[in-house]
Amino acid sequence: MEKRIYPQAIESVVMPEPFGRQSFDSAEKAVAALQLLYDRNTKFLRDAFSALAAAGGDSSKRYRAFYPEIGVTTSSFTQVDSRQAYGHMPTPGHFATTITQPHLFESYLVEQLRLIMRNHGVSVTVSESTTPIPLHFAFLEGTYVDGAAAERIKRPIRDLFDVPDLDGTDDQIANGTFEVAFGEPRPLAPFTAQRIDYSLHRMTHYTATSPQHFQNFVLFTNYQFYIDEFVARARELMEKGGGGYAEFVEPGNVVTRAGQSSPSEGVGPQRLPQMPAYHLKKPNHGGITMVNIGVGPSNAKTITDHVAVLRPHAWVMLGHCAGLRNTQALGDYVLAHAYVREDHVLDDDLPVWVPIPPLAEIQVALQEAVAEVTGLSGYDLKRIMRTGTVATIDNRNWELRDQRGPVQRLSQSRAIALDMESATIAANGFRFRVPYGTLLCVSDKPLHGELKLPGMATEFYKRQVAQHLTIGIRAMEKLAEMPMERLHSRKLRSFSETAFQ
Repeated sequence: MEKRIYPQAIESVVMPEPFGRQSFDSAEKAVAALQLLYDRNTKFLRDAFSALAAAGGDSSKRYRAFYPEIGVTTSSFTQVDSRQAYGHMPTPGHFATTITQPHLFESYLVEQLRLIMRNHGVSVTVSESTTPIPLHFAFLEGTYVDGAAAERIKRPIRDLFDVPDLDGTDDQIANGTFEVAFGEPRPLAPFTAQRIDYSLHRMTHYTATSPQHFQNFVLFTNYQFYIDEFVARARELMEKGGGGYAEFVEPGNVVTRAGQSSPSEGVGPQRLPQMPAYHLKKPNHGGITMVNIGVGPSNAKTITDHVAVLRPHAWVMLGHCAGLRNTQALGDYVLAHAYVREDHVLDDDLPVWVPIPPLAEIQVALQEAVAEVTGLSGYDLKRIMRTGTVATIDNRNWELRDQRGPVQRLSQSRAIALDMESATIAANGFRFRVPYGTLLCVSDKPLHGELKLPGMATEFYKRQVAQHLTIGIRAMEKLAEMPMERLHSRKLRSFSETAFQ
């Protein structure tokens, strides 16, 4: 019998030179230090992997580098100006967070640190954390690792490098369930570096576009018709000079710049991804991203779980729904001000007894946009738009079940519309402190036997999608014109919040 030979244990760990803790009174300089440290440590891991693959694998050492960390200490209970929802610590103490991709988050980090320094009169420290950077997250975006190169390394990758650790990749901070161990710093941000890295990689996979292209105002839809209309308008805008937008990016990072009639870079994918994203870009991520999330609450949760790490300023659901009232007509709009959550995908993270409040800033922007685009106002606007409760379910064919249960619950909740995504998107907005809203269009009325006949559907979509999308874009432009301290609502904050937005 052949004797199995086990490799010797690895006793030495190779790391970059220690990075001394540095203190900064300038947010810009602190972020620059984060960038230098992150670049150095990720390059160390990439170089180590490349050297091992080229040399056939030196299996006697382990290679490790750590995420940068930003820390703040306050010692006073002095009340700060807390009219803004973020930018201040709830109590004295030491607060810290690990940082990844500081180049991608440069504007965000500078703003968050600037507010903390201003509100508390403190400096911030930059240091190395104790959280290793997984090798998978150290590669540059778009890197292709040849399988043959990896096979030349003699030991399992997990023996030589740190890999993603799901034990530290969770939403405990955002969910309000994180418990600080004695002597450990309190969280400064809602997401850890590894949680962010995980989502950035999944975002690229699901949308076929780079996270750097995502804008701060996000429209979600459950129909390709909306995407087709968005793409046609964006291309026309670019050809005419942009109309205030600088670029349009499609899946495959296909970029068309203002003033151009065709893309200047990127290659479209052979097949569209599960949830393709399209980005009408402005400087500093001030434009609009639109994502076709498909049908169902699972997709709605998946994409918002990941987009949330980019800390957008607002997301809104635009899609079709079933009208539940006899007084509604096909093509009418529904502005959600409450939600019945029977989607179940968030039950473990956000119990159903948690209310999901309407946000005045989003509601007003959507209502004003409907009025402007349709030319109706006041009492006349009620002819085509109704504000009320939207129910979201996880069973597309709910009509086939015994009607007494579902219909009774819908009636008791005062629901006026039914879909499969809106409550999920709103609930995840609430959970992740991202301002949210919903504007739906009634496309059928199953309780009343009013369905679109063949031929009617095509004409309905052609007419109604164009107007609905115009309303959504106008609402997002209104929100973008609003001061951010007004848009980000304090009602989304819990008892003990992170200082970062």
